[in-house]
Amino acid sequence: MQNTANKAALDQWYCIEQLQEIPIGRTTNRLLGTDLAVIRTGDDDITVTIAGSKATLPTRQRYGCLWTTLGAPATDLLPVPEADETDRRVIVCGTISVKTSGLRIVENFLDMAHFPFVHTDILGAEPHTEVMQYTTEIRRDVDEVWATNCQFFQPQAALSATGGIMTQYMYRVANPFATILYKTCPNAASRWDVICLFVQPLDPDRCRAHPIMFLIDDTSDLTDLIHFQQLIFLQDRIILENQRPALLPLEPRAEIPTRADATSIAYRRWLKEKGVTYGAQVGAE
Repeated sequence: MQNTANKAALDQWYCIEQLQEIPIGRTTNRLLGTDLAVIRTGDDDITVTIAGSKATLPTRQRYGCLWTTLGAPATDLLPVPEADETDRRVIVCGTISVKTSGLRIVENFLDMAHFPFVHTDILGAEPHTEVMQYTTEIRRDVDEVWATNCQFFQPQAALSATGGIMTQYMYRVANPFATILYKTCPNAASRWDVICLFVQPLDPDRCRAHPIMFLIDDTSDLTDLIHFQQLIFLQDRIILENQRPALLPLEPRAEIPTRADATSIAYRRWLKEKGVTYGAQVGAE
C-alpha cells in the first residue's frame, strides 16, 4: 500500500472542513497523509499550514466549506452554479469519517444498483431492482466524468417526497475526490435538486466525507433534512468499511463489472488516464 501522494492527487483542491464546524483558535486536520493546522481568528479569517511549518497553504471558502491544496491545481474550485441560486437552501450535512479509500466512496456514490438492498424503502425497493441503460462519457472539454439519462424507482426520493416516483438522475465527477448528483426535484418539475459529496482523503485507506445539498425545499425542517441525508450515508458506510480491498482496484480484470457499472468503469479509466493512484490499488496485490 502506498503511503505518499503523487502529483495527480496533490494538484487538486480538497474540502477539509465545513465552515460551521471550525472553532475560533487552532485545530488539527489531515490531508493526503500530511498533518495540517487550521487557525481561525474570525468569521472569514482562516489560515491553513502544514503542521510544524510556517508555510501557509492556499485556501478557498466556498459551498459552506474550507478548501485547500498541497499542490498546484491547474484550475480553481469546481463550479456549482446552482449554489448561487437565491431560492435554494444550502444544507450542510456534517462530516462523516470512513475507513476506506476516498475513491471507493466516490464510486459508491455513483452506484444505483445498491439502492434497493442498502437503502431499502428509501432510495429503492424490491422488486424494482433493475438499473436501466444510461449514458456515460468523459467530457474532455471540462475533464469530468458524467452519467446521464439515469432513472430509478424510489419509494422516498427526498424528504419532501410524498410517495414513490421514477427519479431522474445525472451524475458528475468533477475531480477524483468530488462528485455531484442532480436528481428529480419533487417541488419543481423543471429543476434539479443538487447533492454534492466532497471527499477528504486522510490516508490511502481512510477519509472523511462532506455532503452538501442545494435544494428547492421551503418547508422541510433543517434538522430533518440533515438526518435524512446522514441516514443514507451511514447505511453506505457499513458497506464501504467491509469492502475488500479497501483501496480501489484500477486494473480492468480486478473486479467483474456488469452493465450497471458503466459509470464506475468510466471513473476508473479516467483515474488511470490522470495518473491518480492515492487510494487506488494499482496492479496485482
